[in-house]
Amino acid sequence: MKPTGTDPRILSIAAEVAKSPEQNVPVTLLKLKEIINNTPLGSSELKKIKQDIYCYDLIQYCLLVLSQDCSQIQGGWNTISQLTQILSHCCVGLEPGEDAEKFYNELLPSAAENFLVLGIQLQTCFINAAKAEEKDELLHFFHIVTDSLFWLVGGHVGLIQNVLHSDHFLHLLQADNVQIGSAVLMMLQNILQINSGDLLRIGERALHSILDEVIFKLFSTSSPLVRSTATKLLLLMAESHQEIFILLRQSACYKGLRRLLSKQEAGTEFSEELRQLVSLLSPTVYQEVEEQKLHQAACLIQAYWKGFQTRKRLKKLPSAVIALQRSFRSKRTKILLEINRKKEEEDLRLQLQLQRQRAMRLSRELRLSMLEIVHPGQVEKHNREMEEKSAVIIQKHWRGYRERKNFRQQRQSLTEYKAAVTLQRAGSPMPDVVSRELHAQAQERLQHYFMGRALEERAQQHREALMAQISTNAEQLMKAPSLKEAEGKEPELFLSRSRPVAAKAKQAHLTTLKHIQAPWWKKLGEESGDETDVLKDELSVELETLFISGTKAP
Repeated sequence: MKPTGTDPRILSIAAEVAKSPEQNVPVTLLKLKEIINNTPLGSSELKKIKQDIYCYDLIQYCLLVLSQDCSQIQGGWNTISQLTQILSHCCVGLEPGEDAEKFYNELLPSAAENFLVLGIQLQTCFINAAKAEEKDELLHFFHIVTDSLFWLVGGHVGLIQNVLHSDHFLHLLQADNVQIGSAVLMMLQNILQINSGDLLRIGERALHSILDEVIFKLFSTSSPLVRSTATKLLLLMAESHQEIFILLRQSACYKGLRRLLSKQEAGTEFSEELRQLVSLLSPTVYQEVEEQKLHQAACLIQAYWKGFQTRKRLKKLPSAVIALQRSFRSKRTKILLEINRKKEEEDLRLQLQLQRQRAMRLSRELRLSMLEIVHPGQVEKHNREMEEKSAVIIQKHWRGYRERKNFRQQRQSLTEYKAAVTLQRAGSPMPDVVSRELHAQAQERLQHYFMGRALEERAQQHREALMAQISTNAEQLMKAPSLKEAEGKEPELFLSRSRPVAAKAKQAHLTTLKHIQAPWWKKLGEESGDETDVLKDELSVELETLFISGTKAP
């Protein structure tokens, strides 16, 4: 899948590579170097360019060109060395995405192996070259290839093991030429400074081959540069890994190494490294290393023994762990239950408080609505009735509380009294005559009590009926229209069947009419409230008058 937003320069180079003849492909690929060099190092733009180069298979083209014969490539070793730089720079910092397995397991190892093959070819050309200028040029190309390999290995540390285990690398390491050999030793030293742990993973045969070649170069050459590099390399490997140090000190292959090193002339460039190496291979240091190794072995044995004892003790304590877990869970359950209980009590208290507030609010609303209905003249009476009812309710609750409290206080004495009565009854049985008399008295008192309670209930019902009737009549009177506004039979609704009341109402009405119809000179000296004599016949004409209490007579 081709990426979106590809750099047009990459697209142009990819199209040109696809259309160009095979001999022109290497020169076309060299255009990638200018694009990479003109992009800031470490930027996101450079990362995107590398991904585009990989997606359009330009890295694979570079790898194919490097595997061809040098004599068939336009530009020769100059083109090849630049292509190694392009290939190494494109592979470092590249995220292959879905093709990661193919990239890491196939492309990178193949690139590293091609670099080593190119180094061997350059070594051969360098040895066969006759002119000094040609040798210098080939040595320059060799340094470019080794630098590209080191750049690739530095970006992908996993390739170090591939390089050290390669036969081509051993072939380069065995070069007799001083310049080529020093370059290879310097590259090996730089690689081991990145990660020297791969030395122990390449196998015993490859490790012995590298050590043999480094020691051979140290004693066989007269070049101070090669001897200095070989000494530093041996010191680095011996200091980094105790296994290599013990191998140099104990192995029969390297017996007498310290004595040979001691006989070396102290050069000005590597005398310090040589002294450190000789001191490191001395018996005292070896003994310290052996003691340290024994100490580590003892620590390892102790660790295994303590682990065994701990596991054995843990196997014997499952019941303790289970009991501890049960205790912890029980305690946690109790705490949670207590928290839930407190929460429920708090919720209940809040609900009761809300209910009381709601009931109080409803009571006040009901009271206000009743006050709106009640006539202004009856408000005081209504308030007094409500206060009396409230007082009765409060007294009832208080008396109930007091009696319950007294009962709880007297429960013990009552229990003792009942027990005494039971004992007395069991001790002295009552005669039959006395029992019958007590039974007759109890029946008589019970009958008297029920009769009295029935009379009280009827009297109470009668009083409640009268109060309800009075309240109804008062409400009808307050809502009644005035006499001027009354129409039809509305006045008849307020007629009473009580003759004294009707007579009194009739007398008051006639008195008012006569007072209104009398001339003004008769009203002098009289008050509006004075009563006037009214004939009894006039009172008996019609007994049905204004309703005061009750309903209309049938």
